[in-house]
Amino acid sequence: MLKMELSKSELKRYSRHLLLSEVGVEGQQKLKKASVLIVGVGGLGSPLAMYLAASGVGKLGLVDNDVVDESNLQRQVIHGTSDVGRLKNDSAREKLKEINPEIILQQYNEALTSKNAMEIIANYDIVVDGTDNFQTRYLVNDACVLLGKPNVYGAVHKFEGQTSVFWAKKGPCYRCLFPNPPEAGTVPSCEEAGVLGVLPGVIGMLQSTEVIKLILEKGTSLIGRLLMYNALEMQFSEIKLKSNPNCKVCGNTPEITALIDYDEFCGLKKHSDNASKKTNTLKDWELDLEMSPQVLSQLIKQNQDLFLLDVREPYEHKICKIKEAVLLPMKQVANNLEVLPKNKKIVVLCHHGSRSRAVINYLKSQGFSSLYNLDGGIHRFALEVDSNLDTY
Repeated sequence: MLKMELSKSELKRYSRHLLLSEVGVEGQQKLKKASVLIVGVGGLGSPLAMYLAASGVGKLGLVDNDVVDESNLQRQVIHGTSDVGRLKNDSAREKLKEINPEIILQQYNEALTSKNAMEIIANYDIVVDGTDNFQTRYLVNDACVLLGKPNVYGAVHKFEGQTSVFWAKKGPCYRCLFPNPPEAGTVPSCEEAGVLGVLPGVIGMLQSTEVIKLILEKGTSLIGRLLMYNALEMQFSEIKLKSNPNCKVCGNTPEITALIDYDEFCGLKKHSDNASKKTNTLKDWELDLEMSPQVLSQLIKQNQDLFLLDVREPYEHKICKIKEAVLLPMKQVANNLEVLPKNKKIVVLCHHGSRSRAVINYLKSQGFSSLYNLDGGIHRFALEVDSNLDTY
């Protein structure tokens, strides 16, 4: 149990808080007593963790099993160049202890799953979602609803971000706004679409502000409101949200009373299962929708009669490309079907493999067959097959 008393060093550290009538000693004691779980110590989690630590939140839980990559450094400001290759949690812990050695840090060097989410989240007052994938967002939401916890949500995409507080006890949950996830591959991740480096900082700081307000029980929360930010226009806008009485998890007659398989719910299960069974050899490659980079490389060397379709954007193509591939950006595919041969095997590629998968689904609906997705995209191809290609 955390002691609520403030030490002499804490009184000095938080002196600017103590001057605020809305905070004062009592409010700072509330912050010290509070516990917050941060799911994801990346773009959103970086400013979140640093400001909550600096503000004196007594216990922070960090959930992340990823390692620092050089491409993270443009926005994940809690990590530095010397941290590349380290666990993000280890890097974050080091920085947070430097910011505020008075707080307690609990690391969970694992992915949040249906098996561990309830046990982990139960130990915290507030959960902050700093993730960038739909399966974890729905998992965090459902666990928070079932445990009665507030879920401080944030998301970023290119130049736009949004944030809200989902708390089924007092307002809508994430499923009230988004009952179902988008079709797998239709919404590109930051790795696919890019993101302005400062954008997660803006949204992450808004999330941390909401956390502090919840702990202090001051101000007007974002419960029932979705705040949207456009960095290019420097504009904030807001829409009102209402609880959905038919919501499957927080509605009047909920269907979801326990955590489910979120990979399957988000349409990723079939792909994951197939990927685990794939071989890197030529044997039986025609039976798989997903083609490994090794198989594609062998087929190119054998001059197989393939049509290699690159559905990335021109600026991505300038960074790296497979010379045998024809560039046709995803948004232009529907208007250029005549350039695609129906009598050849078509291998579709993008950066990581999600846009290409969506294109394959569309081409199937247009009567094309013998379609293959380059598993892991050109990024994996560069890492595992052709080291001369630059990755991004």
